[in-house]
Amino acid sequence: MSEADVLYSDVKFTRERGKPNGTASSSADTTYSEVKILKKQPSTELPGSQQQQVSNGRSGVTCERVALVVLSALPVAAVIALSLTSYKKIQTMERLQQLEGELDAVRKNLTEKRCEVKSCNNTMPQKCPQPPLVQNDRCPSCEEGWEQHGAKCYHFSSKKSTWEESRSECRHLGGDLVKIESREEQEFLLGKLSEKMDEHEDKFWIGLTDSKEENKWLWVDGSPPNTRFDFFLLFLTFWSFNEPDNWDGANKIDGEDCVRMGEKDRTVLRCWFDKDCRAPHRRICDKPKTTLKCV
Repeated sequence: MSEADVLYSDVKFTRERGKPNGTASSSADTTYSEVKILKKQPSTELPGSQQQQVSNGRSGVTCERVALVVLSALPVAAVIALSLTSYKKIQTMERLQQLEGELDAVRKNLTEKRCEVKSCNNTMPQKCPQPPLVQNDRCPSCEEGWEQHGAKCYHFSSKKSTWEESRSECRHLGGDLVKIESREEQEFLLGKLSEKMDEHEDKFWIGLTDSKEENKWLWVDGSPPNTRFDFFLLFLTFWSFNEPDNWDGANKIDGEDCVRMGEKDRTVLRCWFDKDCRAPHRRICDKPKTTLKCV
């Protein structure tokens, strides 16, 4: 405590002494005492209740501001998160399409370049010999009258017969009615047929039928058509518009249980039509390409 905060004051106390006869004395004894009085300074602090109210008011305002800032930031954060997710998804899809293209190119290259032949003792495979056996960088592994594409050989007949007869003739040649397994194969066959067809109805039998169970289409090997999603087509089946329709005008009992294909316009990829199996048509046979023999 500093000296400026203390006031000094002298107080005199008088003590009377009584006489024996009870009269008052004129003289008095004086006692001095020093008293220190603290000088109070005006308080700048608020009373406890008022100070608490102000403090609570400031705290409430601060909390409200923080809450508003957080709520305002949430939509922005959500938009940013959605944008990043969409961007990453687009990048992923583009990368997948790029990888699919690269994979198709690799498969095509392997199909064209991989020319292997068996050695004379049938023990170890060896690379395709050089010309004259190798022509146009492909192995001549299909018999005469057959055309090679990829890993298959194809035979396009000139004779017309029923679906069952056509299948028997294909099997007699060592193959079967064609089974179409890809869009590329469909494009190849369509290009060949557009050159061989003489008219619109000059179509070719393929190895697809629902003769065992209606509307359950199966290839000649018992497998169903490939219905996986394709980038260009919804499914890897190539039915023409409104096909199959199982029209029973020619066969009241069975309707149309076999499939033919072909269009003169080679740009029309969807060219499968169901047809009465007894109708005469040409055929497409296929079989795996054979292996070169030693020379």
